[in-house]
Amino acid sequence: MKAWVGRIAGDVPVFLGVPDRESLVRGVCLYLLELGPAPPLRSGGAGRAPLQISVCYLITAGAESPERAHRLLGELVFAAMEEADFEVELTPVPTTVWAGLRTAPRPCFRLRVPVRRERAMPVIHRVLFPATPQPTPTPAEALLGCVVGPGDVPIPGALVELPTLKLTTRTDAKGCFRFPRVPPVATLGRLEVRARGELLELGQEVLAAEPQPLLIRLPLKEE
Repeated sequence: MKAWVGRIAGDVPVFLGVPDRESLVRGVCLYLLELGPAPPLRSGGAGRAPLQISVCYLITAGAESPERAHRLLGELVFAAMEEADFEVELTPVPTTVWAGLRTAPRPCFRLRVPVRRERAMPVIHRVLFPATPQPTPTPAEALLGCVVGPGDVPIPGALVELPTLKLTTRTDAKGCFRFPRVPPVATLGRLEVRARGELLELGQEVLAAEPQPLLIRLPLKEE
């Protein structure tokens, strides 16, 4: 505010205390009369909206002569009315205010000015957690084979089962079977083949050692 008065009145002394005899004789007195609320501001970007209040100054002016004091006060009033953010109040100041200031009433005006404070964005501390390794999915593959009897004669309709996976299928007319999607052979468990009352079990180690398609010879009793 002192800088604003300096632009209007030049090098006239500026006082910030209670209007007294010295400011009445020469200079401009800016007495902070009260603080008040102001409409909240909106944020102009990604930052937080500034805080804002309203301050009210009681402004009086003094000079070597009453004429110069009145002229100076008028220049300040009109200059304040040119400011978009300033609010000029020209209603008479209550006598109780002058009594509280212990000074005689004098020509003056009240000026409300917004005061803003910018706010910094809060610092957000990000907590970084170690990445949890995701298990590598086990690739699926097909299990193929043929079931034959004595003389390598294909056995159609034989029941082929993987108990660990609860999967079953039957051989086709050529004695062949196929499980389309199963884990690697080393993790299948045992393979069971049933036909004509006979049961053959192949352990996991046997399945892993044999190339595909598996050739399974089922010992059947000759009829």
